Amino acid sequence: MLRIIIPVIAGILAGLATGFSGLSAATFISPMLVSFLCMNSFDAIGIALASDVLASLVSFITYFRNGNTEIKKGKYVLVSVVLFSVVGTAASFLFTSSKTNDSIMAYWLIISSALMGLKLIFKPGDDKGLKLPFGPVAVAILAGSYVGFVCGFQGTGGGLMMLFVLNIMLGFEFKKAVGTSVAIMTFTALVGSISHFIMADGISDIPVFIICVVSTLVSAEIAAVLANRMDPIKAKKITGLLMVISGVITFIARTCLN
Repeated sequence: MLRIIIPVIAGILAGLATGFSGLSAATFISPMLVSFLCMNSFDAIGIALASDVLASLVSFITYFRNGNTEIKKGKYVLVSVVLFSVVGTAASFLFTSSKTNDSIMAYWLIISSALMGLKLIFKPGDDKGLKLPFGPVAVAILAGSYVGFVCGFQGTGGGLMMLFVLNIMLGFEFKKAVGTSVAIMTFTALVGSISHFIMADGISDIPVFIICVVSTLVSAEIAAVLANRMDPIKAKKITGLLMVISGVITFIARTCLN
């Protein structure tokens, strides 16, 4: 029964996070599959990234139809994220046998997710961008490379970090940051999932894979439609709540795993 319930819950939460805020579906799916179904972490990341592909695609289409994307401005992030997601996937495959290989990164994502979530709930703020010593192109390439590596390496955090880069660092309006993030995640998740399945010689658990993909897809489409009809401040607060939930669930999952 858990093999049905856990993927459904993970998929619904992941889809909501993707549709509302552009977070990677893997933020919920991979830690839950590893912790509650005892799945190999590399296989769980592959399923999580595959679930992200269609969820991000339908979310992007909805945001695009509502004029909430900035693909041209986000092209440097897109290219660097996709390229380094392959590098991260290869690194994940080489070090997947170690239980501590990604513990520091995982707990950093938990903390950053919770803090950014609380910030969006209690102080949504303006989309002005940070004053950085580098130009926007350099920031996009450097940040995109880091995001891509992390996403490929552990399958989580890509959407969260891209939202931070686009909204906070580069000053994209919030809904356009989310729309651009899910567009980038479509390509990143596709490349990452294919790389994972090739290295792992296929999908380890077909039923869990199907349940995760379908539940994430449906939930993401509903969330994206609602998000584009909402006031930006309200959308930010819902996003913040999802980030806090993500941090709590990931912390519980990591604790159970260890």
